Amino acid sequence: MSCSAYAKNLTAREQAQFLYETIPPGLFKAENEADRIAWRISSEPFALSAATVERIETIGGDLVAFYHTLNRLYLRSARGTAPAFIAEYLDLGKPEHIVRLARQNRFKQDIPSVIRPDLILTDDGFIASELDSVPGGMGFLGAMSETYCKLGIESIGGGQGIADGFAAMLSGLAQREYPVVGIVVSEESDDYRAELQWLAQVLRARKLADAHVLAPSDVIFTEEALFARLEDGREEKLDIIYRNFELFDLLNVPKSELMLYAARHQRVIMTPPPKAHLEEKLAFALFHHPALEKLWRDELGAPAFARLATLFPQTWVLDPRPVPPQAIIYGLTAGGRPVSDWHALIDLGKSERDYVVKPSGFSELAWGSRGVRVANDLTKEEWIATLDQALAEFDRTPRILQRFHKAKRIRMPYFDHEHDDVRHFDGRVRLCPYFFVVADEARLGGILATVAPADKRLIHGMTDAVMTSCFLKDDGS
Repeated sequence: MSCSAYAKNLTAREQAQFLYETIPPGLFKAENEADRIAWRISSEPFALSAATVERIETIGGDLVAFYHTLNRLYLRSARGTAPAFIAEYLDLGKPEHIVRLARQNRFKQDIPSVIRPDLILTDDGFIASELDSVPGGMGFLGAMSETYCKLGIESIGGGQGIADGFAAMLSGLAQREYPVVGIVVSEESDDYRAELQWLAQVLRARKLADAHVLAPSDVIFTEEALFARLEDGREEKLDIIYRNFELFDLLNVPKSELMLYAARHQRVIMTPPPKAHLEEKLAFALFHHPALEKLWRDELGAPAFARLATLFPQTWVLDPRPVPPQAIIYGLTAGGRPVSDWHALIDLGKSERDYVVKPSGFSELAWGSRGVRVANDLTKEEWIATLDQALAEFDRTPRILQRFHKAKRIRMPYFDHEHDDVRHFDGRVRLCPYFFVVADEARLGGILATVAPADKRLIHGMTDAVMTSCFLKDDGS
C-alpha cells in the first residue's frame, strides 16, 4: 500500500473526523456502546525524532539477545552451572507442572516471537517499565496505521507494518509460506479478540497466512495433529498456535493440556513458548544484580549490556529473608543510607518514595496494571500495607520494587467527537514498539503511543487517553 496514493488535503478537524469514521469500530470494547472507538483519536500520529526511532530500533536486537541470555541463565541455574537463586526466583509461586514445562527440551531454545517493551517517554529519553511477550494492541495499531495511510500519513513501520511483521514471524516459525495459524484467545483475554480478528482477516485477505481467531474449544486434538474448527464447519490442520492466553490461567483454558501435548510432541508450533520464566518482571532485578553483571556482560557483549543498563530501571525483588548484619540491599538507600531491611523504607516521606511495587508475573494481578502501586501516591498506612503484603506473599506472588521514572509532560491534540472539534490536553506518553522476531532478528512493525492525561500516574489504555501510531518527524519528541 502506498500511503501517498490516498493523500487528502484536509484540515486537522477533517482528518480526525475521517479517522473516527474509518477506523473499524469495536477493536476494543467501549464503555459507552454508542462510541465507535474506545479511546480518544488524534488527527495525526504521535511525532518521534529520527534519533528516538533509531534508538528504539536498536533495542529490538538488544531485547532478543536479552531473552536468549535470560533463558540460558535460567537453564544453567537449574542445572547448577549458574547461581541457584536465578532459577529459584524465576520459579517462585509456580506449580511443578509449569516449571517442568519451561524446562522441556522441545522448547529449550525458544523465546517469545513478539516482543513489546513499554517505554515511558521522559525528559532524558525513555525507560522501559516492563516487557510484554503476550501483548495486546497489535490489531488496533495495525488498523490505525492503515487508516492514517489513507490520509497520506505513513506511520513508523509502514501502513501494513504490523500485518507484514506478524506474517513474516509466522512464516519463519513454520518454515513455509501461507501457514495455517490458530490465534487462540481465552475467555480471560476476550477483550483482545476483536482486534486479533481484524489482524487475522487482513492476513487472509493479503494471502500472508491462513489465520483464524479460535476459542480453545475450537481446537480439535488428534494424535497426529491439531485442527481448527472454522465457522463454516471445515477443519484445517494447524501449523502454529499463537497463544493469546496466560500461563497462570491454564486451568481455566479448555484443552490447554492437549495443545501443550501437541506442542511438546512437535505436532504444532506454539508461540510464545510456554515458558513462564520469560514472563517475569523480576528479570530486571536479575539484570541489575551485581553478582550477575559479568555473566550478563559476557553473554550480551559490552555495548548491548550498556544500552540495557540504561533502558531497564533499577529493580529489586521484595524478598523477606533477612540478610547478614554486615550486608546491604545493593543500590537501595533510605535517607541517604544503605538499606539492609525493607522496613527502612517505611519512614520515607512521599517525595522520597520514587518507587513502584508490582507483582512479578504468573498472577492475574500481574497484567493490566491491576496490582501496581505507586509508592508516592500512597498514604503512610497504605505504603506499610503494600510492603507488608509483598513480603508476606513472597512465596506465592513475588513482587518487585522498581524505581519510578516520571513521564515528561506534552501537549496532545484529540478529536472531541461530541463537539466536532480538535482540542488539546496535557498528557504523558507510553511508547509500545512491536518487534517481530524473524530469523532471530527483531523487525519493528510499528509503535503504539498511549497519551494519558497528565494527572494520571499510570499510563495505560483508558477512555480519556489518546491511542495512536507514531510517525517520523524531524522536530518530534
